[in-house]
Amino acid sequence: MKVDGKHFRTIWVKEGNDSVIQIIDQRHLAHKFVIEDLTTVDEVAIAIKDMHVRGAGLIGATAGYGMQVAAMNAPKDSVEDFMTSVKADGAKLIATRPTAVNLEWAVNRQLEAAEAAENSVEAKLKVIRDTAKEIADEDAEFCRRIGEHGCKIIEEISKKKNGETVNILTHCNAGWLAFVDYGTATSPIYAAFDKGIKVHVWVDETRPRNQGARLTAWEMVGHGVPHSVIADNVGGHLMQHGLVDMVITGTDRTTYTGDVGNKIGTYLKALAAKDNNVPFYVALPSSTFDWKMQDGVKEIPIEQRDATEVKYIRGLHDGEIKEVLLTPEKSNAANYAFDVTPARLIKGLITERGICEASAEGVLGLYPEKHK
Repeated sequence: MKVDGKHFRTIWVKEGNDSVIQIIDQRHLAHKFVIEDLTTVDEVAIAIKDMHVRGAGLIGATAGYGMQVAAMNAPKDSVEDFMTSVKADGAKLIATRPTAVNLEWAVNRQLEAAEAAENSVEAKLKVIRDTAKEIADEDAEFCRRIGEHGCKIIEEISKKKNGETVNILTHCNAGWLAFVDYGTATSPIYAAFDKGIKVHVWVDETRPRNQGARLTAWEMVGHGVPHSVIADNVGGHLMQHGLVDMVITGTDRTTYTGDVGNKIGTYLKALAAKDNNVPFYVALPSSTFDWKMQDGVKEIPIEQRDATEVKYIRGLHDGEIKEVLLTPEKSNAANYAFDVTPARLIKGLITERGICEASAEGVLGLYPEKHK
């Protein structure tokens, strides 16, 4: 996607220096555009844990590049020492955030590639660099394809409305900022908008970190997509009054049976959509599927983050980004970062291979190689 007319991905290798990974530090958006250099595994881990980067696909890509940093900094005296160091750094990265399955998937993909490479440090280092790029390129391409498939749904709704505006509700940020490029939930929106289909996006603010109000809205402004930022609890009212034609969200982990783990509040949107016959879609690349878990409510780990994210809010004041206390100072706060939407509430899953039902039959029909 473009920022001030220049194409950016969310993560890339610094030109001329494979030891430095560069990211868009999303903590400063929507008010400041900051590029951060990551040179150590500890810096990569902090970037993931403290949400300099966030979103399922981008967490995976960052982990992939984190393994490249690990390999560049690992001892080179022997293959055994090299691999021991890389494995330890991989475990450190996996421990940063529990819910997004892409994180562990990317680290394991790197380790498997390194193990399969020729038995020399040079060969293993090269394959890790190559695999980091493959993970990032694959993420961007899969998101582009998700846009193609999802655009057809928007186009069908537009035809039924005789070309009138299609109103789409989103939750959190599953845009290009959450992936390497294009995004998942936003990719069909961008594709439809670029085809000249009239769209309008209801952007949930997404408390407590306001990824919708800060990030999705910033993306929409940059792409020129008509949108309105709304408080999280407005969606049900809009659906009751026929002001939402479809809901599209992303996901951080989806079971192969179709249960969806996503940003807290997604479940409530799905309930409102079901009650008002509004189609609820989830967009995701195959790297976000968990091929082992069957019951999302029981099995998907739900990250609990620091209470200060609920008690304080960040915003721009007099040209500076500042934190403001919202609650009584002595109040406790709970900060569950994700919830699980059962498959029965989901109209369909939009993947890089096409659209399927949110069920084991639907998912495995698209990915037959995953049949156990």
